[in-house]
Amino acid sequence: MVSKADVIVLVGPMGVGKSTVGKKLANTMGIEFRDTDAMFTKQHGNITEFFAVSGEETFRAIEEQIVAEALSSPGVVATGGGSVLSEKTRALLANSTVVYLATDGTHMAKRLSQGNRPLLKNGLSDWNRIYSQRKPIYEALADITIDSSGHPIKQTVTEIREALGLQ
Repeated sequence: MVSKADVIVLVGPMGVGKSTVGKKLANTMGIEFRDTDAMFTKQHGNITEFFAVSGEETFRAIEEQIVAEALSSPGVVATGGGSVLSEKTRALLANSTVVYLATDGTHMAKRLSQGNRPLLKNGLSDWNRIYSQRKPIYEALADITIDSSGHPIKQTVTEIREALGLQ
């Protein structure tokens, strides 16, 4: 059984940098990194295509299983932005240290233009709507909140490490 301190989970909106920050954080800590979106893609193919064929409900059910798998051993875990919508996933996150990467959204237009995200048909306006809906969930789950707005990745990683008492 892993303890709360053994698993550090990054939550936050699409495009905030959970995967990039997670990789760097895990590297500085010398522990394993797992990305639930990458795990999904490896097992089921492209997320956007999966959404189109199977729908969000089926995606979320599989995502719950993948998050559970990712949380089952020590490491840093980057979750998909919507994984927190699941009650089952939220309950699992209670056994981890949850770091919420908050943002003021000013740098999101550039980041979102670089990816294909199935829930962002209308770009930044969809992102803003989705983030405002999910933000209270991220805040409620967070053991640590880091404002990553426009910060270099290194600074965000340093702030997380400090909040974890690792500096």
